[in-house]
Amino acid sequence: MSAASAATRIDDALAQSWYEASARQRVDALLDRGSFVEFIGPERRETSPHLPLFDLPEQFDDGMIVGRGRLDGASILIAAQEGRFMGGAFGEVHGAKLTGLLRAARELRTPVVIAFDTGGVRLQEANAGEMAIAEIMRALLEARLAAVNVIGLVGGRAGCYGGGGLIAACCSALAVSEQGRISVSGPEVIETNRGVEEFDSKDRALVWRTMGGKHRRLIGGAEIFVDDTVASFRAAAIALLARAPALTRAMLVAEQARLETRLDAFGDCADALDIWRRLGIADAASVPAMSYGEFDALGARITEVIHDAR
Repeated sequence: MSAASAATRIDDALAQSWYEASARQRVDALLDRGSFVEFIGPERRETSPHLPLFDLPEQFDDGMIVGRGRLDGASILIAAQEGRFMGGAFGEVHGAKLTGLLRAARELRTPVVIAFDTGGVRLQEANAGEMAIAEIMRALLEARLAAVNVIGLVGGRAGCYGGGGLIAACCSALAVSEQGRISVSGPEVIETNRGVEEFDSKDRALVWRTMGGKHRRLIGGAEIFVDDTVASFRAAAIALLARAPALTRAMLVAEQARLETRLDAFGDCADALDIWRRLGIADAASVPAMSYGEFDALGARITEVIHDAR
């Protein structure tokens, strides 16, 4: 293949939609070309021991890809969830692969990038899945205490829900696209437990403005807002790895204070639109329709206002 053809292939990969790409396509395009080495690859056939009991299909990687590679020349460990297999849900094997990667990161002092795409824990592996979430969170925090940065990327089809939302909150920093959604409880879960009057899961506009990437960026739930291209996620990962905060007591105290301030300021708001107005956005209803460039500028301005207020 000529140098020009190779360059064209790389450009095409970086321009592809993160939302539409598979987990393997995201990994291949995100990392420096040819640098990815997979751990527990397809040839190992490490599949869930539980799914056959329910006559459910298995996948050769159990929906979790882990390995190492280079990002802008720097060595990293990487994990990516396949949202198109059981909604990227956590089970025993799926979770164990991420736990192992984070434990390796702690020992090797190597940063980690996690491409989240999950609806939470598999109901068919509920106990094993819940245990996996706890083990992952512990491994992640132990890695961060060892000065290892763990960066989360959210923009896949399944979003980042349930235990995935908890894990994302433990990361050093997050990048999110408009298509990304982050929440512990999904729309259907909230509606089932609290009623449609509390939250209408069929109201897609409500779901996106409550849990979507734009709202998470405006309230400080993600450090960088990106557009829906692999190139944008790659640039964000590189930037966040260079400046993610260390896990210290001072950082935790500051984060707790930020969350208390946020609750005091917006705790009585019934809708994200109310929050956006309090943030000083005069035409709050226009936010969902803003282009990437318009919203990125708005997010930077809101962040500056919040910092100045402190």
